[in-house]
Amino acid sequence: MLPPGAGRTIPGHGDSTKTRYIRNVREIVRQHLRFFLIATLAALALRLLFIFRFPAITTDSFIYGDIAKNWLQHGIYGLSGDGISPTYIRLPGYPAFLAALFAIFGMEHYRAVLVTQMFVDIGTCFLIADIARRMRSAGAAKLAFLLAALCPFLANYAAAALTETLEIFFTALALNFALAGLHGFDAGRWRPWIGCGLAIGAAILLRPDGGLLLFSIGLYLLGMVIVRIRARRSYFPLLRAAVVTAVVSLAPLVPWTLRNLHTMRKFQPLAPRYANEEEEYVPMGFNHWMKTWIADYTSVEEIYWPVPGAAIDVEKLPSRAFDSEKQRAETLQWVADYNQALHITPQLDAGFAELAAARIRAAPFRYYVWLPLLRITDMWLRPRTELLPSDPRWWEFNDDPWPSTLAVSMGAINLLYCVAALAGFLRRQSLPHLTLLLTFVMLRSLFLGSLENPEPRYTLECYPVVIVLAAVLFAKGAATA
Repeated sequence: MLPPGAGRTIPGHGDSTKTRYIRNVREIVRQHLRFFLIATLAALALRLLFIFRFPAITTDSFIYGDIAKNWLQHGIYGLSGDGISPTYIRLPGYPAFLAALFAIFGMEHYRAVLVTQMFVDIGTCFLIADIARRMRSAGAAKLAFLLAALCPFLANYAAAALTETLEIFFTALALNFALAGLHGFDAGRWRPWIGCGLAIGAAILLRPDGGLLLFSIGLYLLGMVIVRIRARRSYFPLLRAAVVTAVVSLAPLVPWTLRNLHTMRKFQPLAPRYANEEEEYVPMGFNHWMKTWIADYTSVEEIYWPVPGAAIDVEKLPSRAFDSEKQRAETLQWVADYNQALHITPQLDAGFAELAAARIRAAPFRYYVWLPLLRITDMWLRPRTELLPSDPRWWEFNDDPWPSTLAVSMGAINLLYCVAALAGFLRRQSLPHLTLLLTFVMLRSLFLGSLENPEPRYTLECYPVVIVLAAVLFAKGAATA
């Protein structure tokens, strides 16, 4: 069976000119100018509210900013300290973005960064609308634009000096180009695949997990090739699309890899998994122990992030961190040893590693299946208030009324988006290449479930798909304009 939409003409997409992004969006905007004007103004107002009321300049922001400053002022991609030390703990995409804005607006002008990200995020809304147009109709495009424009989670991260806004933009751009290429692959169109590869390359230069885009699209193309081989149909255009996308998307990593070989004397095509310097000790035993019980973002804030440097509050450890009273006593002893030193020595790390090994042997299903599923569920469904003044233990309602109300409201909005997307999927009607979008969502979710730091922001790259499916639900059977 062919993947949905493969090898057939989709209404509104038979003409190759229909797959060009700007022309189609321009036509829809021209036809519904008042709607898009009002929706865009609402999007700007929402994002400005977050920028002026809840701007987020985090520790990670300052790391990116320090690299950008040193790159601009000294020509060294490095961190300040006793002099400037070359580094590879962050990929160059976001520092390059900051450096460009610092050069134009002034050093450490983070307000200019947030305002620029606001406009990038508005661009993401148009990209999401175009994906909905390709998959359903102009009516779905309008609804998708509105849902994206009013999405508080996209707006919240536009007000944060972090990679999310740019990463989501290039994710939507890559998926949009891939759909354009798939709609015309029998005609041998290859330009969309160059655009797709460039967008994926930009996503990878922002964060290593951007590579999941390439893997998802490549896996989908491989599936279509296998189907066409079995049906004895031409598959060369699909192979060429896969090769072009892979080569173009990986090419930007070549200068970065060569730089690391030359400057750092290390083969490092991406960034280290734990964003550590070459000589920096990574407590892998402690990390494995965390993965034997961590299931939600609350424990990330309360235990994972503070280590090393701050004491672990044993009262914050959930009951699932212990399998027996003996193990509880042993765990509390290792935690007490850590709390005395506030750093993890190799001996202490070995102790946590033994705890982790024993727990994995006792319950492999819990470690490999159940806990990853809980982490994925938490990342998808918890209130997305990590950048807002709400207690991570929002369900205890220990906050003042305003932060608690905010947490409940954000949780309800997130649930509505997810439920609408699920309903849109269940009521789908021959959505072309839906499997591609679902492949990306599934692979990214599975990857995130393997992490010991389940942060809700990591699922935001999937939100373009969520919004498109929700728009499909509400657009129902609207005809293509």
